[in-house]
Amino acid sequence: MTRVWKWNRPVTVREVLEDLQQERSIAYTTVMTVLDNLHQKGWVRREAEGRAYRYEAVSTRAAYAAALMNEAWSQSDNPAAALVAFFGMMSEEQRQALTDAVRMVQGPETPQAPPPPTTQSVEENPGSAAEGGGR
Repeated sequence: MTRVWKWNRPVTVREVLEDLQQERSIAYTTVMTVLDNLHQKGWVRREAEGRAYRYEAVSTRAAYAAALMNEAWSQSDNPAAALVAFFGMMSEEQRQALTDAVRMVQGPETPQAPPPPTTQSVEENPGSAAEGGGR
């Protein structure tokens, strides 16, 4: 899938093969089999072009990753525990990306009241509004 997304257009087995062979030795039939399997699973569509096919990704890389995560999560017997474990593995940057994504899905934020003062802040400010002695 990485190679199909990389080209960002319909590709032939030969094109993917030549791209992969820059890094390692691989057989034409191996690439053909993998692309055929991806087609059978619905991840790529293909159109005949002469005696060959051109393969194109059905979804974006982000949608593919999301589907993989959803599949793994849905197979857990305790989805909440699986999420907690997954979040525990995240870097700070990944947690921030998650927070940003949740905000995007939830839409515009509604104004929220500030959190109530903690006991410490009330003790530090004896004339605060929390004790009825506000200005």
